[in-house]
Amino acid sequence: MKLIAEKRSKTDKYDVLRFVRNNGMCTDALMPRQGILPHDLVHYVVESALPLRHGFLSLLARGADAQFVMESVHDKANPHVETEAVQAEAIVEGLQAQLWSGAFDEEAFLAGAAAACTARNKPPFDFGKLALDLKSILYDRALALHQQWHSTPYYSTLSLEFSPQPV
Repeated sequence: MKLIAEKRSKTDKYDVLRFVRNNGMCTDALMPRQGILPHDLVHYVVESALPLRHGFLSLLARGADAQFVMESVHDKANPHVETEAVQAEAIVEGLQAQLWSGAFDEEAFLAGAAAACTARNKPPFDFGKLALDLKSILYDRALALHQQWHSTPYYSTLSLEFSPQPV
């Protein structure tokens, strides 16, 4: 699936992220501007690096509508949301907190991601089964993508390729 991030005018409060599936169908979502990498682009970093088959982007790549996925994953009272979708969302939230702080604290990141899962009555993602340097694969990659997005001129786009994990 191709992700096309469209940076609008300097005065806009939102940019747009278009999701173009391999079959040509597409859906899109507004990306609120903030001082860090936009939330949906943080999903790209997380879901490209970790073995999550049912995260936000994977669900979109398989045909779900962006608005439907956003509402269902963010609904803490919905017991039918896939565990991995909640875990992906929690990891994104934990990574965003690290980006806002300006430094990567692995212990705080893991605690934040676990707490976000627990608040949604889902088990935390088991990072222990992976031999990964979380700072490198998540935080540093998010900073690099932020720099790339930040340097993208207004009225232009940034394209990324996303391949969902096999189900």
